[in-house]
Amino acid sequence: MSALGLYNIIHWNPHVYQALNPYYMFKFLKKTRKYGWMSLGGILLCMTGSEAMFADLGHFSYSAIQLAFTSLVYPALILAYMGQAAYLSKHHDFYSNSQVGFYIAVPDKVRWPVLVLAILASVVGSQAIISGTFSIINQSQSLSCFPRVKVVHTSEKIHGQIYIPEINWLLMILCIAVTVGFRDTKHMGNASGLAVITVMLVTTFLTSLVIMVCWHKPPLLALGFLLFFGSVEALYFSASLIKFLEGAWLPILLALILMAVMLVWHITTIKKYEFDLQNKVTLEWLLALGDKLGMVRVPGIGLVYTDLTSGVPANFSRFVTNLPAFHKVLVFVCVKSVPVPYVFPAERYLVGRVGPPGHRSYRCIVRYGYRDVHQDVDSFETELIESLAMFIKLNASYRCSEVSQSEQLEEWEPGLTVIGSNTLRDHASYDLQDSVQHSAASVEVADSPGGTGLEYNSSKQVRFFIDSLVVSPEADKQVAEELEALAAAREAGTAFILGHSHVQCKPGSSVVKKLTVVGYNFLRRNCRGPDVVLRVPPASLLEVGMVYVL
Repeated sequence: MSALGLYNIIHWNPHVYQALNPYYMFKFLKKTRKYGWMSLGGILLCMTGSEAMFADLGHFSYSAIQLAFTSLVYPALILAYMGQAAYLSKHHDFYSNSQVGFYIAVPDKVRWPVLVLAILASVVGSQAIISGTFSIINQSQSLSCFPRVKVVHTSEKIHGQIYIPEINWLLMILCIAVTVGFRDTKHMGNASGLAVITVMLVTTFLTSLVIMVCWHKPPLLALGFLLFFGSVEALYFSASLIKFLEGAWLPILLALILMAVMLVWHITTIKKYEFDLQNKVTLEWLLALGDKLGMVRVPGIGLVYTDLTSGVPANFSRFVTNLPAFHKVLVFVCVKSVPVPYVFPAERYLVGRVGPPGHRSYRCIVRYGYRDVHQDVDSFETELIESLAMFIKLNASYRCSEVSQSEQLEEWEPGLTVIGSNTLRDHASYDLQDSVQHSAASVEVADSPGGTGLEYNSSKQVRFFIDSLVVSPEADKQVAEELEALAAAREAGTAFILGHSHVQCKPGSSVVKKLTVVGYNFLRRNCRGPDVVLRVPPASLLEVGMVYVL
């Protein structure tokens, strides 16, 4: 494009560089008035496509895109359009009905090679848009603003390289439908132009908010930024709106559909969380379960997934009510996506105790950034057990040896301790070794002056070592017993307990609320379940049905 532009400038009109002066723009609008304003919608198409490279932030950094745009893309566009202007200044016939396009200014000898390059360039541009769509959908899903879809991470080193099969197929179907439905590049250009200028206008408004809220600049500076850029974009936006019936309605329709899907999913998810928060079970009810007739503790570890960061979820109470048994080691796991790109491994796990140490119940909050890669179930289970072991050791060093029952009630769930997964192996080791021969489990508790060691040898070997942080022999023995119970439960197996929800409306609800619930149930049934997103193995999955009446 740069070479063609330079050729046309030199060959037809070397003085076309004067068109860079904004004076001629105002002169053009003053002379043509209404028709000049209407032509801005077509002029807008000159910049559509160049913004596609900004959608690839998952693959390239900000500095790389800024350098590429300022040193290559922008100069190439300026030279290409100046070359077209130079050609049109000598060949344009105002009284001719022939179409004037890009290829008119291309010499005949290179017209076919340029056409091939243009087709290849459209493939590259579409790939950037597809990658940007994948990134936005993945981040929206992490923030509970979009239904669950399959996210495939195609690179082990670069986090942003992802692939979403469902979205890819949907984009293909939409592209074919638009092409078959419009059958006119002019209508497709109008749709693209309105979409691009709308994105620019919305971005300008949001940037003005960022200037005040995030950068803490004076409001006058944000207002000046909004008026300077927003006025130009609003002029192009108004010119694009007049093409609404000529294809520009398509991006508006797609935006409304996507916004409705996101609102239905996000609002219903919030309502479900509020329902869980209002119907959570008290801690006293959980602690009284062991005294009830017929309630037993079965071997193994039960991981109860919940959105609550405190209290006992209602789905666990339903599970225990219908099946009077739960595991000897109980862990309430809460997976949270926080509004930051990445969470450091040292800050990922927050572990706390639910009830006294003898109850063997814990709470673990696992935090992921919206661009983090979720772990597979084996590494997640390994780090979770290591975090519990590390928490048991640290908690013993701060726990008083003798407290009254009333004091214990206040200390049953005091707070959460950050357990860094990258520092676990400095204090506690957890080794898994698969063995073909199933040998009898043996537990050895060894007392040493420097600390306590626990070794658990079986088809899976678990070793926790407690150093001199333990402050008393009583706490030393208690930690050894608690770690022994944890190792034995790990050997018995792990069960993943998830809630299987169904949402219903209260009698007398409005039509909008009923449609929202119907839409949410439809999306939930046709999208991926939480067990797939959390990578739970089917053999260890236990779903508990829950009916939410909103």
